[in-house]
Amino acid sequence: MEDHKPDPDMEEEKDVLKAHAAELFDYQNEKALMRKIDWHILPVMFTAYMLQFLDKTALGYTAIFGIQKSLHLVGDEYSWASSAFYFGFLVASYPVSLCFVKFPIAKFLSVSFIIWAIILACHGATSNFAGLISLRVLLGIFERNSVSSIFGGLLTYGIGHISNSVEPWRWIFIIFGIVTFAYGTVFYFYLPGSPHSVRFLSKEEGEFIHQRAQRESHTTVSHKWSKGQCIEALIDPKTWLIFVYSMASSIPNGGLTSFGSIVISGFGYSTFNTLLLGLPTSVFTLIWVVLATIIVTKFRKSRCLTAAVLSLISLAGSLMVSQIDPTKKVARLAGMWLFPAYSAGVPIILSIIASNVAGYTKRTTVTAVMFIGNCAGNITGPFLFFSNEMPTYGSAWIGIMISLAIAFVAILGLRQLFQFQNQQRDRKQNVKIDPESREESEIEEVVALGIALDQDETDWENPNFRYYL
Repeated sequence: MEDHKPDPDMEEEKDVLKAHAAELFDYQNEKALMRKIDWHILPVMFTAYMLQFLDKTALGYTAIFGIQKSLHLVGDEYSWASSAFYFGFLVASYPVSLCFVKFPIAKFLSVSFIIWAIILACHGATSNFAGLISLRVLLGIFERNSVSSIFGGLLTYGIGHISNSVEPWRWIFIIFGIVTFAYGTVFYFYLPGSPHSVRFLSKEEGEFIHQRAQRESHTTVSHKWSKGQCIEALIDPKTWLIFVYSMASSIPNGGLTSFGSIVISGFGYSTFNTLLLGLPTSVFTLIWVVLATIIVTKFRKSRCLTAAVLSLISLAGSLMVSQIDPTKKVARLAGMWLFPAYSAGVPIILSIIASNVAGYTKRTTVTAVMFIGNCAGNITGPFLFFSNEMPTYGSAWIGIMISLAIAFVAILGLRQLFQFQNQQRDRKQNVKIDPESREESEIEEVVALGIALDQDETDWENPNFRYYL
């Protein structure tokens, strides 16, 4: 039997964590330190997500600039081109999850960033459906947020006025690709791989952040793949409720991303007016995300309920667009502005996974399953829009409303399961543990009860684990 010797570096790190645990948890300047990190890291991540979203949705902008006519797209070929991105994304989801465990995340992301920038720019040189769909699949493989929509709409509005031998829709791909490539280079050198490698933090600050991450996520970073944790993730019913919610809430996104501009244009607006009138949709998307973030931060046990309400708001917007008299353009536009509320559910479900799934491999697997659902929904969405139903797309809106209703039921079911399992554990241990308590004494009690700080335990394995609602 092979002798597995412990990694000296990891053992030394564990010793440091144990020796300084009390000091780290009593650290009084935590908020100031978190603000320091936010000011350095959030702008970098914000820009990265913005560019990622722009690249992914660039096809939607080009739809009203003649890409279908130029590439002779007929029937549902535009829908296939829209969905192709997510086929690539889907194929890459699990391998990428493995890469996150095996390789330095920061460098892996940066290289992917640069590659997808090159692929995006190549979209501007394609001349037929085969070339377009191939590039969309590749983009999805390597690309594995709403201010980006506002910025993208304005940028596209400007690019659309370029007048030369190159068609405007080609310039959209080329310019977006160049900007992304330039930023990818910065991303490579600036993004830290771990708290210990952050240049603007002292050694003590980096150590504290490392410990804090373990405290919040109930696990340690491991570069070993655990088969047992993977199986546990796949047989956990919560994983599949997350999958259902992710898929159901992504079907509307797949349709809106690719056909949103076409829908607004169908109200009777010109190409450039369509772009401008699409900006409030992006503004409202940002508002929903910010509002949802504030609610789940300020109010305990509100994550799942907030996501459920967002689904209902989107459902109301869908009804307005599909049922209001076509002559009432402003009212239907208002429906389009309410419709993207569902998108704020994405960061909520990611935060639920981060807080409620312990064990590094288990969390990685659940995240991969969630993204598979996301891809499946985004693949399905464009095919709800039948070309013979332009510009009302009646079948599409019916399908979208059914999807939002399913998402609503799934997220509430997930909350009930979390609550039930918390109550079961409380009764079994004869103690009530509230993971969302803001009382310092209760936090210390939870830590004292043994929430895994230096073990890669799953939420099933750790009897003291409680789920956020």
